[in-house]
Parts: sequence; structure tokens; C-alpha cells
Amino acid sequence: MLYREEENDALYLFFMLSTLNKYLSLIKFSHTIFALPFAIIGFSMGLHSRKAVFNAEKFILVVLCMVFARSAAMAFNRYIDRRFDAKNPRTASREIPAGLISPGAALALVIVTSLAFVYSAFLINTLCFYLSPVALLVVLGYSYTKRFTPLCHLVLGAGLALAPIGAYLALTKQFDAAPLLLSFAVFFWVSGFDIIYALQDDAFDKSQSLKSIPVVLGRNKALFLSRCFHAVCAALLLSLFFVGDFGLLYILGLCAFVFLLIYQQLLVKPNDLSKVNLAFGTTNGIGSVVFCMFVCVDIFF
Repeated sequence: MLYREEENDALYLFFMLSTLNKYLSLIKFSHTIFALPFAIIGFSMGLHSRKAVFNAEKFILVVLCMVFARSAAMAFNRYIDRRFDAKNPRTASREIPAGLISPGAALALVIVTSLAFVYSAFLINTLCFYLSPVALLVVLGYSYTKRFTPLCHLVLGAGLALAPIGAYLALTKQFDAAPLLLSFAVFFWVSGFDIIYALQDDAFDKSQSLKSIPVVLGRNKALFLSRCFHAVCAALLLSLFFVGDFGLLYILGLCAFVFLLIYQQLLVKPNDLSKVNLAFGTTNGIGSVVFCMFVCVDIFF
């Protein structure tokens, strides 16, 4: 009898872990690493401004806001795009079209994580609470934009750009030039790499009357625009060095980040998209974490 109970417990644990893994895969939880480092930088800049002191509870709430908002956005994207995903060979194995997660369960996840985001913002301060519906409108609304505008990449950029200024507001309750510069840099960074990611689906999007910059401009011009966006991102981060009163470590972190931006652009060619995932995922993930580490050490040490 004891053996059977242990076996049932093991099966239940396996089922729970398997289910959790499906949901984490649905929302691409690992991609949280793109924006979270910039939220941490925004929070650290709030401390650097001397307009607030460290608050562990607010730091945890900022992280939770990031996780909940992004999870809601990704789950909603998968829910809204499920019919397109089923038709696209590249995305047909995703959890909803593959039948691993039902559309209803995905929508329930959107509702739960959205409410959790708003409640977390409420616990931070009144300003963040009042702005939370606006943030949700942007991150959830992105999923509809490619149906009517090729500027969908910019909407995604705007969604992730809310992370650093939101984290700064959580601590200081006021807008300042430095975190706004950082948010604009994130806007151009994300918009640039999302154009690269969209190159994979330009033919499919065109067949389904979906809009994107690669569909409208073609691969060559789309890549050129992506490079322009990343150049603007680098220029804004350099401007932040002077506005934010940083030191040498900031410059070293910026050099590493810009190097990875250039490397990312060199990996992708109009006639060779085999390294898009390396350019999109690996370089951006490493770049954001490395930049965050250098900036935070510069601020605190």
C-alpha cells in the first residue's frame, strides 16, 4: 500500500511539472530575460537619483509586475494567433495548435496574470496602479496590430520600453529624463530585433494578409531599418551616460552591448535566415544581462 501511495505521489508530481513546463513554454518564460534586466536598471537608477531608498518589497513587486505583464501578453498572443499558428509550419507545434493547452486555459491564464499585474501595481503605489491599465492595453493590444499595420514591431517595442520607466516610477513616483532615455533606447532595441524575428514569416504573413515591416519593405530594406533602430538605441544609451552621471563601468557595459548588437546584425542576411534564433534569442539575452550587470555595479560600487 505504501509503495502504491509513493508511486501515485511521483506520478502526480510528474504531471504537475509537465503541466507547468507546458505553460512556461506557452509564454516563452525564458524570454523574460530580455526586458527584466532593463527593469532592474530602472529600479537601480531610482536609487542612484537619491530620491528614494532601497525597498525590498517594491523590488519584488516590480519583478512580479514584469513577469505577470509579459506572461499575460504572451499567453494572449498565443490565444489570438492560434489559427494562424496552426497554418504556419514554423509555429504549428506550439502548445495551442498542438492540443497541449486548450484556448480556454490560455485565455484563463491571460485573465489571471492580468489581474495579478494590476494588483501588484496597486501594492507598489497609486501612480503605478493608475498607469497599469495603459500598460496592459499596450502589451495586449500588440497581438492585434499585425492585422492592420506593419508598425506592429514598434508597439512591441513600446510595451517592453515600459519596464525601465515603470520600475523607476515604482521607487520615485516621478518621471525623469534619464529613465525616459533608457526607455526610448529599449523601444528602438526591441523594435529592431523584432523586425529580424519577423523575417522568418514574411512569406506566410503575406499569404495571410498580415502586416509587418519585412512584408511591406522586403528583407533588404527591413534589415536596413533594423540596423538604423539599433544605431539609434546605441546613441541613446551613450546619451544616457552623460545624463545619468555614470562612470567607466557603464561605458564598458555599453561597449559589450553594442558589440552584440553589431554581431546580431551580421548574423542575419536577406538570403540566409538560419541564424535568426541565435541573433534574436542568444545575443539579446546575453546583451541585456551583461549591460545590466555593468550598470548596476557602476551605480552601487
